[in-house]
Order: sequence, then C-alpha cells, then structure tokens
Amino acid sequence: MAGQLAGAVAVVTGAGRGFGKAIALGFAREGAAVTLTSRTRAELDAVAAEITAAGGRALVVAGDVTQPGDVERVISTTESAWGPIGLLVSNAGVPGPFGPMWTVDPDEWWAAEQVHIRAPFLYLRRVLPGMIERRAGRIILVSALASRLVAPYLSAYCVGKIAQTRITAEVAAETSALGVSVFAIDPGFAFTGIAEQTVGSPDAQRWLPGMVARIRGRRDSPERDADLARCVARCLALASGRYDALSGRYMELDDDIEAMRRHALEQQPKT
Repeated sequence: MAGQLAGAVAVVTGAGRGFGKAIALGFAREGAAVTLTSRTRAELDAVAAEITAAGGRALVVAGDVTQPGDVERVISTTESAWGPIGLLVSNAGVPGPFGPMWTVDPDEWWAAEQVHIRAPFLYLRRVLPGMIERRAGRIILVSALASRLVAPYLSAYCVGKIAQTRITAEVAAETSALGVSVFAIDPGFAFTGIAEQTVGSPDAQRWLPGMVARIRGRRDSPERDADLARCVARCLALASGRYDALSGRYMELDDDIEAMRRHALEQQPKT
C-alpha cells in the first residue's frame, strides 16, 4: 500500500479500540506495517482484519504493556516479521481510580501508574537502542490535557499524564543529537472505551459528575468521533519528520504546530 509511511514499521499500544485503533488504521492506510498490541486479542484481531481487508499489513501480538516479557515479545516478533521499528505510539491507558486520594485503593492507584509510566518506559527502553543505532526513529506518547491540569478526584490519571510529558522531554533531551524524535500529545475528546468505562463507574459518577455529564454529551453528539480523525492527522504529521524540531514538546490538537515549528527553527543556533 502506497502512502507517506510506505516502508515504515510501527508499533501501536492500546490498539484494539479508541484512539489507538484509529492511529493504527491511519498508519496502515499510509503504508506502514503496523503491529497491534493490547491485552484483548479479539479486539486486535478485528482491527487487523480491517487493515488487511483494505490492503494493509497488520500483525497482532497481544500482551500486557506493564510486563517486560510481553514488551520484549511484541518488539522481537515485530522485528522478525517486519524489520527495524521506526515508529512507536505508546497509547495504552486507564481512566481511574476516581475519588479523593485518601479513599482510593492504593493498589488500584499504583496499577494505573504502571500503565501510565512503567509501560512507556519499558517500550522506550526496548526500542531506543535500535533507533539510536540507526539514527532514525519517532515516538509519540499519548498523554492528555490532564497533564497540565489539577483535577480533584482524578489524581492517578493527572499524575500519570504529567509523568508522560516529562518522560517525553527527558528522552528528547537525551536523544537530541542521536536521530530520534519524541513527542507527547493530547489526542482530543471522543467517546472511546475509556470514556465508556468512566461513564459507567459509580465512583466517577459520585466524584466527577460534571466530567461524566460532559462525556455523555459527547457520546450523544454528532461530533463524538471528530477528534479521532484529527488525532490521526496529528500523528501522521509528527511521523512525517517535518516536525522533528518539536521533539520533547507536548501538543494539543488546537495548537498551531506549523507556527511552533517555525519558532523552534528560529531558536536553533545558526551554523
């Protein structure tokens, strides 16, 4: 399949539904060979079938993003099937737990941070050596607007997303001269599986009724999926290489990344 990503090899985590699914489909439409991973094999198989029916290439490797053995299996299987990985989208996420920090279950809170922080760390640690050796690689961490907000009763999510944006900046600083670009994005607002989980949570209904109402409004809106397409367009733009000067940045869909790029290039030392 021809396209702007023809010949590229990509891994997308949390690829069975929502934004991860949309990104995987978009990358495949543009010619990338895409490995899909999450814990739910049936969802991944359905996405892979959609990709192959459209003439694309997809590989399903189910696994837990927080387990080093599963991460190794995803990456090594991808490399055996497609070759070196040039694109990684770390998208897997969880919405809760919801409630005051003194009432939420500590194990549930920490399990959320494993997904938000440990998972991207494990994937970064596994793919970066090869990208650095080839001096070629682009990585997108799907963060959220919560990374710059104080949202009471949503502490695990906010802390995890703040950590993702800082991880992005740290990795970008460490790889600035090594041919790798790393970005963090807010994917936008759509009625995804995570949104559905939130609406159905009694704790979210109790502690975050305004957010639940907003999600329900999006569920019933004709614009419920509009940001899926906008997110895919943003990921494709970042994957293109045109915006490598923005490595280390966190971006939202309404940001003018072309203006950001011009400003970043103007700030670079003259040679």
